[in-house]
Amino acid sequence: MKKIVVFTGAGMSADSGLATFRDADGLWANYRIEDVCTPEALLRDRAKVVGFYNERRREMLLREPNAGHIAIAELENLFEVEVVTQNVDNLHERAGSSRVTHLHGELTKLRSTVNPDITVDIEGWEQRLDDCGPDGALLRPHIVFFGESVPMFDTAVRIASSAEIFVVVGTSLAVYPAASLVRYIAPGVPVWLVDPADPDMRVIRNPLTHIRARAAEGVPALADMLREKYAL
Repeated sequence: MKKIVVFTGAGMSADSGLATFRDADGLWANYRIEDVCTPEALLRDRAKVVGFYNERRREMLLREPNAGHIAIAELENLFEVEVVTQNVDNLHERAGSSRVTHLHGELTKLRSTVNPDITVDIEGWEQRLDDCGPDGALLRPHIVFFGESVPMFDTAVRIASSAEIFVVVGTSLAVYPAASLVRYIAPGVPVWLVDPADPDMRVIRNPLTHIRARAAEGVPALADMLREKYAL
């Protein structure tokens, strides 16, 4: 059973109706990063930061996995599949993917402001300003803010280096260190890129096939190709 590693970005969830961050009409066009996504912002205006992620969580709960999410989950019937995602939503899990690593955190969790290793699940969409964790400290969104380290990156590197087939979906390959993940793919491992645009493919040194399509269209088509080429 071959191992497929799928690396996804905002374009994966855009087809479910979730706003992206970096597009011209994305979230960062309406919010300043410095106001809602830095440790300093949390200290300066906790209500604004918590409110921003409450809205992201509420929006997520109104959306459903798209055909691309479902196609990735169904690959588990014939392949060993691990997903590494830059997305903070839970659409991969809701589609049925069983092994998902979130590089930039998860909307479905909160974490202690004192000990980042203490996390709790959140029910529904609303974090209250006075919510505290098991350690008694105030909770914050379980999100990797700008200027913070990416604690799951080493895990993601290990996963990427174990791939026999590597799939990239809906990422600009412009956000680091996440974008550097493709440099850890073993030599000769085929890379399949699903994106209607042209990410910075110079960072990909492996044999590359580019499917110019959005996730909901291109990923199911790719899944059919992989089943025909490798599993039958």
